[in-house]
Amino acid sequence: MTDAPLPEGKFLDGHLLIAMPGMGDTRFERSVIFLCAHSDEGAMGLIVNKPAPDLSFTDLLTQLKIEPRVDVKGIRVHFGGPVEHGRGFVLHSADYSVEESSLAVSPGFAMTATVDILQDIARGAGPAQALLALGYAGWGPGQLESEIQANGWLTAPADADLVFGRSDPEKWGAALRSISIDPRLLSIEGGRA
Repeated sequence: MTDAPLPEGKFLDGHLLIAMPGMGDTRFERSVIFLCAHSDEGAMGLIVNKPAPDLSFTDLLTQLKIEPRVDVKGIRVHFGGPVEHGRGFVLHSADYSVEESSLAVSPGFAMTATVDILQDIARGAGPAQALLALGYAGWGPGQLESEIQANGWLTAPADADLVFGRSDPEKWGAALRSISIDPRLLSIEGGRA
């Protein structure tokens, strides 16, 4: 089972990549990745369903010497991918933007990678929905397209409820169901016709 090849000139900004069973890279096992950028030069995305081990939003604010308001709701901190672990990215709803720092990814989604957004969230002035990712997943020119054609990934339109509202363990199955695939029916072994 595979998605159709990407039409020429069509890119997947603002879509989800859903890891297929048996893809061979344990870092991406059962991952759901939100694609922030996809072009002829490559792709960049954030894993949205793998929490960062032993790091809370409050811990991160403390490390950055940012004092949160008492009533501020924390956001989830995720392992965003294997590239640049020390760099943070906030994937958020499009109701928030920092001039020259926020990337409008698609209707409803934006990404900001500056400390301004963390300061705004800490004082209660940030986006309505957000998640923080440390590191990112990256692909060189043509690499992602090859992985999709080799059945490593399925693609699905991104949905704010799935990205921000679901618990992390639910996201992989929910992403598959959003494209009418029952996760229980996927097999690690591929067949040949």
